[in-house]
Amino acid sequence: MSGPRPVVLSGPSGAGKSTLMKRLMKDHEGVFGFSVSHTTRNPRPGEEDGKDYHYTTKEAMQEGIERGDFIENAEFSGNMYGTSKAAIEDVQAQNLICILDVDIQGVNRIKETDLNPIYISIQPPSMEILEKRLRDRQTETEESLQKRLEAARIDMELSKEPGVFDVIIINDDLERAYEELKEILAEEIKKVQEAKS
Repeated sequence: MSGPRPVVLSGPSGAGKSTLMKRLMKDHEGVFGFSVSHTTRNPRPGEEDGKDYHYTTKEAMQEGIERGDFIENAEFSGNMYGTSKAAIEDVQAQNLICILDVDIQGVNRIKETDLNPIYISIQPPSMEILEKRLRDRQTETEESLQKRLEAARIDMELSKEPGVFDVIIINDDLERAYEELKEILAEEIKKVQEAKS
């Protein structure tokens, strides 16, 4: 695929991926594009279809997966999530760096494709801090919170395996984590800005 190298951001729920991603996109307008994932879960308050997610049905999503429309897909807490090839191509066609927010299953699936992204893992400093962050959100039932924590434990273990990620950022301090993220992406950001000027 031509265009700037996409960026795969991964890490457990509550590690701070969304916060870092939103800031990156705000500070570098016209550089990054977010690949909008598909999901079968219901929208949360304030979420918009086509902006936060493409909300769809299990049947429609299953059909798309079988047709090979998705570069990766996973099931989480009873809902399906996936990244379509079209969503990535939409971003690359605008000469933007496509950001993909995927879980560890998604990372392994993308490794089987010809996407060639930069793999970045955002990790919390510890399980305790992660649990506190998730509890403070107050968006989860105890059961779904426990599921997220279990998934996070697995994610944190698997992300330590050599060769999975190009870089792992421990988000114990948001400013430092953000600076680290910008530094890793500096070269790609520069390419996009030069192409625009």
